[in-house]
Amino acid sequence: MTEAGKILEAQHTPIPGLTVWQLPLHGDNRGWFKENWQRAKMVAAGMPDFGPVQHNIAFNESAGTTRGIHAEPWDKFVSVAAGRAFGAWVDLRAGATFGNVFTVELNPSRAVFVPRGVGNAYQTLEPNTVYSYLVNDHYSPGASYTSVHPADESVAIDWPIPLDRAVMSDKDRAQPRLTDIDPVPPTKILVLGADGQLGRALREAYAGMSHVEFATRSDLDLGSGDLGSARPWRDYDTIINAAAYTAVDKAETAEGRAAAWATNVAGVSALARVAAPHGLTVVHISSDYVFDGTSTRPYREDDAFAPLGVYGQTKAAGDQIVATLPRHYILRTSWVIGDGRNFVRTMLSLANSDVNPSVVNDQFGRLTFTSELARAIRHLTETDAPYGTYNVSCAGSVGSWADIAQRTFSLAGHDPKRVTGVASAVYFGKVEGPVAPRPANSVLDLAKIEATGYVPADADEMLANYVKLENRGTAGMTAP
Repeated sequence: MTEAGKILEAQHTPIPGLTVWQLPLHGDNRGWFKENWQRAKMVAAGMPDFGPVQHNIAFNESAGTTRGIHAEPWDKFVSVAAGRAFGAWVDLRAGATFGNVFTVELNPSRAVFVPRGVGNAYQTLEPNTVYSYLVNDHYSPGASYTSVHPADESVAIDWPIPLDRAVMSDKDRAQPRLTDIDPVPPTKILVLGADGQLGRALREAYAGMSHVEFATRSDLDLGSGDLGSARPWRDYDTIINAAAYTAVDKAETAEGRAAAWATNVAGVSALARVAAPHGLTVVHISSDYVFDGTSTRPYREDDAFAPLGVYGQTKAAGDQIVATLPRHYILRTSWVIGDGRNFVRTMLSLANSDVNPSVVNDQFGRLTFTSELARAIRHLTETDAPYGTYNVSCAGSVGSWADIAQRTFSLAGHDPKRVTGVASAVYFGKVEGPVAPRPANSVLDLAKIEATGYVPADADEMLANYVKLENRGTAGMTAP
C-alpha cells in the first residue's frame, strides 16, 4: 500500500549503486501529490546527479504484466504513478557482485535508482498500473542491451504471480540464462596525452583494465573539427586530460604562446563541448603557475588566480572552462616528476658527470611524482568524491629547488655541497632567450583531498625511491 508521511531518504541494497527511495506523499480529501523527481533535494540526499534527458511511461492494463530483465546502457530512476508493482533487479555488471538480486514492492511512495548495467524488471500487482522511468540518455535502436530470462533458475526471483500465468512478451520469454550472457563491461575511461609523463604513469596505474583506453595526439586531436564524432561517447564515463603544453619558457615566445593557447585553452574548450552533452566526467590537471606565488601560506583551492606568465594564464583559462562542467575534477599540482625529462633526472645526470650546478634557492614547494598524481586521480574518481578542484602534491617538508638538488646528490652518493644555491634573478639572468616568471611560493594546501580519505605520500621518501631506481640508469651519463 502507499505509505504517506515518509521523509525523502535512500536505502542501500546488496547491488552497489542500486538505491531504494522513499518519496514523501502529501495528501488531502482530493488525493495525493508527490515530487517524483526533485534534483536539488535528491542530490543532497545522496543520489548521483545522473542528468535525466528522457521520461518514459508504461501503462499496464492487467495485473501480472511482467517486463524484463533488461540492462540498458544508461541510468534509470523508476517509480509507480498509479497501482503497485513488484520490482526485481539483477546485477549484470562484470565484477564480484555479478548475479546479485534485489526485490522490493513499488508504489507511489517508493522508487528505485538503477545504475547502468543492472538488469531491471517488474511485475504489476494491480490492473492499470502506471510505471514511470527517467533515463539519462536518449533511446537508440543501435544500443547494446543485455537481458536475462525472468525465470532463470540461478537468479531465482520469487515472482508474486507465476510466470506461466503472467502477461509477457515473446521476446522476454526467449531471453538467455545468466550463464549464457557476457557481463556488462564498465563504462570506458579515456586517457588523453598517454605518451607524456603523467600519461605513462596512468598506463601503469590502469594496467590490465580493458575498459581504460589511452590516446596520444595522433590518436585523438582535440583541435580537430570532428571531435564530437571521434568516439561513441555514450560508451564513456570519464575523460582524463593528461595532455597539455608545458614548455613554460617557450610559451613566452610568439610561436609558443599560440601553441600554449591552442592546447591548454582551445583544446580544453573542445573537450568540454563533448563532455557536457554526454554527461562525462572530466579529470583535468592544473598547475601552481595559476598563482603568483606571493602568498605567505600554502595555496588553497579557492584562492584567486594571478598567473605571472603565458603558461599560467592558459592553465588558469583551462581551469575556468572545466569548472563549468557539472562533473569535473581539477587536480592542481606542482613540481611534477615522472618518467621523462625532469629536474631530478637532470640533477642525477649532473652529479654523475662531475658537474657542480647552481640551483635557485628562493622558490619553495613540494615535489609531485606522477605515480602519486595517478593514484589521486583513481582515488577521486573511484570513491565518488565530490566534484571540484583538489590540490595534489606529495606531503612532507617544504624546500627550495636547491634543497631538492642537494638531497638528490646526497641520495645518489654525491657531496650535496657541490650544489650552490642562487637567487632566481641571478640564475635566470644568465639564461639566453625568453624566461617565464616563476611563483616563489608553490606550496599547496592538501587538507581538502585529505578529507576525502586520500593520504599523500611523503615527498622525501618518494624522492629516495626515485633516485634509487633512476641512478642506476643515469650513472655514467654525460651532462645535457
